[in-house]
Amino acid sequence: MKLITGLSLIACLPLVALTQTAVNAAAWQAPPSERAELYDLGVAAEAERIARDVTQLVAFGTRHTLSETDSTSRGIGASRRWIEAEFRRISASCGGCLEVILVADTVSGKRIPQPTEVVNVIAIQKGKHDPKRVVMMAGDIDSRITDPMNAHDDSPGANDNGSGVAGVLEAARLLSQYQFNGSIVYAALSGEEQGLYGGAILAKYAQQQQWNIDAVLNNDMIGNIEGINGVIDNHTARVFSEGTRFVETTEEAKLRRFTGGEVDSASRNLARFIKKVGEHYVPNLDIMMIYRLDRFGRGGHHRPFNEAGFPGVRIMETWEHYDRQHQDLRSEKGVTYGDTLAGVNFPYAAKLTSLNAVVLASMAWAPAPPARVEISGQVSANTTLTWAAADQANAKLLAGYRIYWRLTTEAEWSHHRFVGKVESFTLDNIVIDNYYFGVAAVGLDGSESPVVFPGPAGRF
Repeated sequence: MKLITGLSLIACLPLVALTQTAVNAAAWQAPPSERAELYDLGVAAEAERIARDVTQLVAFGTRHTLSETDSTSRGIGASRRWIEAEFRRISASCGGCLEVILVADTVSGKRIPQPTEVVNVIAIQKGKHDPKRVVMMAGDIDSRITDPMNAHDDSPGANDNGSGVAGVLEAARLLSQYQFNGSIVYAALSGEEQGLYGGAILAKYAQQQQWNIDAVLNNDMIGNIEGINGVIDNHTARVFSEGTRFVETTEEAKLRRFTGGEVDSASRNLARFIKKVGEHYVPNLDIMMIYRLDRFGRGGHHRPFNEAGFPGVRIMETWEHYDRQHQDLRSEKGVTYGDTLAGVNFPYAAKLTSLNAVVLASMAWAPAPPARVEISGQVSANTTLTWAAADQANAKLLAGYRIYWRLTTEAEWSHHRFVGKVESFTLDNIVIDNYYFGVAAVGLDGSESPVVFPGPAGRF
């Protein structure tokens, strides 16, 4: 390799990558870079259907976890039966492609003083090649007002979180018209406002069923475009993700201290994947990645999945209106409080639903993220990455692998190259000390998994 002078190292990186000879270029054919159906899904969600569903959820009066369950028109019981019926209606339209189940447990705690059954409504669209590999979209059924224990007064929960549940239903309508290699789970969770109980129940069930969950997309408030500070923004969405794995062991933490990975958990690289495909396929959408588990000091239903070791993020609006969250319905000094239909922008909720559809479809079509990714190159001019061969279910989908790298101060993957269907590759003259690295699996159709950071820090 010639010595390049007069140029910065960063400017030289693409040239360096192209001059490597570790793989014979004739040995593989690069897959397509796009899948056309994703453009259709990027605009497919319909605001009118989401408005209809949110309106119906609001019409149940309250969906508080402790509200009545026997009424046919009011309370959490009526709400979840309606959601179940909607999932079954969607399944009927696709020839029974959804398995609709209830995943429940009886719990009690600080905000549930008496043992109470918390019921999640789940629809499973099984993959045709690798049904145990799962990507999930979730929204919360329950609502609350100022007093978290008030299960009797009206609690519309239009945006928090009728918008999320409506998005889940709409995504099921859209994606049930396609077949996927991996499974998609559509989840309407309960008990969020009382302590994230529904998510914990479903995470435990997923472990019992031996689901390999590659992504949990928790949609919690996806319909508001007006901030309490007066900002109006209908083109930006936030994605929150944990930086280090909650389930990291002491030994893994020691390793990470010397090798990196503080901002490269599976959840964080899932967030990068959402930004990449979302901004590519959904028009007029900018993704803001937030390097935090959730909003400052607050929580959401992806957290129980993180605590079970699954990658999960929170997708939501960028600007919040706190007069419309957890508020009794009232007017004071000319200010209207409460989470009502007036605070939901349905075209924006449709846009974020399309974002979910694109991400779910991309991952369910793609091969599984590579396993056992490792890296070496200490005191060397070169960096070598290795990973496990794909299992039988994913090998038939696989075109090969793409290696990514970036400067340690960069938020997104800036450089990459496709390396074919191999299990090891050496990047010549790219020093391990100066960059972060990862590997993604690429399908024959161009679909791609999220990037996997080497070692336990980035494990999916």
